[in-house]
Amino acid sequence: MLIEPVIKGVVAKNAHPVGCHEAVKQQIQYVKNAPQIQQGPKRVLILGASSGFGLAARIALTFGGAKADTIGVSFEREPNEKSYGSAGWYNNIFFKKEADKEQRLAINIVGDAFSNDIRDQVIEAIETYFEGEVDLVIYSLAAGIRPKDETGEFWRSAIKPIGDSVTGASIMLEDDSWRETTVPPATLEEEQATLKVMGGEDWESWIDALINSESIADGCKTIAFSYVGPEITHPIYLDGTLGRAKIDLHQTSHSLNLKLANFNGNAYATVCKALVTKASVFIPALSPYMLALYKIMKQKGTHETCVEQMQRLFSTKLYGQKLIPLDGERLLRMDDWELDPETQHHVSELLEVMNKDNFTTIGDYQGFKQEFMQLNGFGLTNVDYHRDIDIDNFIKLTP
Repeated sequence: MLIEPVIKGVVAKNAHPVGCHEAVKQQIQYVKNAPQIQQGPKRVLILGASSGFGLAARIALTFGGAKADTIGVSFEREPNEKSYGSAGWYNNIFFKKEADKEQRLAINIVGDAFSNDIRDQVIEAIETYFEGEVDLVIYSLAAGIRPKDETGEFWRSAIKPIGDSVTGASIMLEDDSWRETTVPPATLEEEQATLKVMGGEDWESWIDALINSESIADGCKTIAFSYVGPEITHPIYLDGTLGRAKIDLHQTSHSLNLKLANFNGNAYATVCKALVTKASVFIPALSPYMLALYKIMKQKGTHETCVEQMQRLFSTKLYGQKLIPLDGERLLRMDDWELDPETQHHVSELLEVMNKDNFTTIGDYQGFKQEFMQLNGFGLTNVDYHRDIDIDNFIKLTP
């Protein structure tokens, strides 16, 4: 059968397995040819490893110079007779396939990273495959819900402003439409739930569990990914529920840094640039900013994809340096090129004239949508999308 993309709003409902494999291979090829990671970690745990920054970090650390072995945790949907499965499911499979070729260990654990069962499986895997210790823990979860222990109830995040409503445009990838939306302010319950899901509590809980199980190696680092953005995005992001959760994540990095000091290690919140990920396209009123940002940064030659940013993070900032460059709040800034004053000046100029009639032409809508499609295995060169796919062959594959 032919697999064609199915998009509902900003959600891809299917994935192309051959395209997912090609996307993984293209990222691997990039990091092999980029400046290499020096003195990198050898045993890495990645929580949220199947797409976006988590997958890019896994690829960079395995193939970009560090030659790391990895344990990746993700919550993905497998294919069956009625469903093609999620892109992350195939990413896990094909990452492992490529890692095996170079004799790098790649352990995939599929399940809810918030659950105690998965935590136990990870600790057992560290003991079995990593001689009981990890050198780096990457926290890259982007879930929308988190279970409340074993009660069967959930905290559910809400991406909303705090205090006042925010009006802005969202772009529907399903039909390439510009939709003005007004997002009401979050309730106190929604603020607290978003903090529980996207703040630093679970990150700290994971590190505590690894410390208690004696799974932290001497010199172990941990990082979690965050975003701050320019002032123009603050009403919906930094000053909203999501931004408050990220600030909590930043504060958590300080307490974890003190705990890891006992192992000569460190903890950092890593602020990335705005990029197309499965999580970022959900943020109301942010997509016009990203269209303008992509346009300007590509013109200046400073645009980076997830894998390009991760390779730069590990090769120029986190490893191989005498001093890790941090700002005054101990944040590791990978958004330095995005927040360049000249870049932001031109982005603001573009946003002032962007509207529903011209967003596809004056912004980089094609590049924005292409990155989204490629997250799900579509729109890639070297893939024949007119070729019939026997999904039964992919149902047999397991991570």
